[in-house]
Amino acid sequence: MPRTLIKTLEWTDSGVRFIDQTKLPTEESYLTCTSCEEVAGAIRNMVVRGAPAIGVAAAMGIALGVKNSGAQSVGELSREFDRYCESIRATRPTAVNLFWAIRRMQRKFDSLRGRPLLQLKRALIEEAQRMHAEDIAANQAMGRFGATLMPATGGVLTHCNAGALATCGYGTALGVIRAAIEQGKKIRVYADETRPFLQGSRLTAWELIKDGIPTTVISDSMAGSMMRQGKINATVVGADRIAANGDVANKIGTYSVAVLAKEHGVPFYVAAPFSTIDMDTPDGAKIPIEQRSSQEITHIAGKAIAPEGVAVENPAFDVTPASYITCIVTERGIARQPYAESLAKLAAAGENVTLTT
Repeated sequence: MPRTLIKTLEWTDSGVRFIDQTKLPTEESYLTCTSCEEVAGAIRNMVVRGAPAIGVAAAMGIALGVKNSGAQSVGELSREFDRYCESIRATRPTAVNLFWAIRRMQRKFDSLRGRPLLQLKRALIEEAQRMHAEDIAANQAMGRFGATLMPATGGVLTHCNAGALATCGYGTALGVIRAAIEQGKKIRVYADETRPFLQGSRLTAWELIKDGIPTTVISDSMAGSMMRQGKINATVVGADRIAANGDVANKIGTYSVAVLAKEHGVPFYVAAPFSTIDMDTPDGAKIPIEQRSSQEITHIAGKAIAPEGVAVENPAFDVTPASYITCIVTERGIARQPYAESLAKLAAAGENVTLTT
């Protein structure tokens, strides 16, 4: 079905413009950040979230800092550039796309140190804009690969939001679903609410309803029962970091869904751009897990739902072992077990290889 891409984030003459995801679904409003520090705040406070979108936001934040810089020499700009990178690096620790984007911007800067100052600034802005365009193209390619895995009819479960709002406008897991529906498949999406930040009920449901895709929100505790009833025929989720052995860090609760899917014989797919795969991290035990504010658990919309003083744990992510994952869909193709081999092959061959079998 034809659709207009949601403008999750975009570069404008005024700054980096974000849809404010903390206001959805009741209010569709936009925030324009005019400095690198403001972009860092938008990432930290989840105005923008989702690993691919965080990566592009990071690059745009650095580019914005460079654009605004009053440096009079490349050497002076270099020192400021390092501060911009550190400001962005300190925002969120789990999504590897953020660090990938910083490294890419650093490589671009280093490759152009001998160029005139204005030319260097322009090149860094263009690099961030290029990453935005590449993300949309990668998601669409991922969707075409992943659509082949989706059932012709039936229910598909998602957890968290891995859609247009988590990327630059198309989606990873939801991009797979969108592509399947564009191919004529009759899919109903079951969206886990995804406590505590409710990305499923607030964000996934919002963007799918906007697209006219049949969607049912369920509480996180319902997934196993729905599988047992035969209402869910496949599960597809995104990822914030994938280790070299195929272990996947994704929103808290993903591991539970994967265990339930394996018990009920439901395929469990992960869709993520190759930039989410961290070949330097051997397994999931080495992935840093972000701990967030206890108020996300004890309050909803500012209203307390738990007694004051109760102990709280609020890890934002968990790790699903590779053994629970049916396959991993990337823009380069579909990787299957053993992941240590298939992911290494994708990494070594770059964009020139497609693993579809």
